[in-house]
Amino acid sequence: AVLRPQNWNELAGDDGVRFDFIFTVCDNAMLLPRSMWPGGPLFAHWGVPNPAVTRGGAAEMRRAYLDTFRILANRVGMLTALALASLDRPALQRELDLIGGRRDRSVVAAA
Repeated sequence: AVLRPQNWNELAGDDGVRFDFIFTVCDNAMLLPRSMWPGGPLFAHWGVPNPAVTRGGAAEMRRAYLDTFRILANRVGMLTALALASLDRPALQRELDLIGGRRDRSVVAAA
């Protein structure tokens, strides 16, 4: 199978994929209606700067993409470290929101 970016219209709706979590990373995506996702997934906005709009040469572009990758990798690491079975839905939502709101010190340190 070929992996490719997919439009949310391909995944949502009554016959759509049932996700446990939906994470948005750009401000426009967080405005999408949540009711279109079957199964009642938890939502979290883990906004990151868009590296595609970085200006500069190859070094600046590479740094922007690496910074974005580090931010998301840190957040996924925090998610996978959670004791999911011991958290009820409201507690898990709070944790997801906290993870998305934390400053990623590793990116600041790497800059």
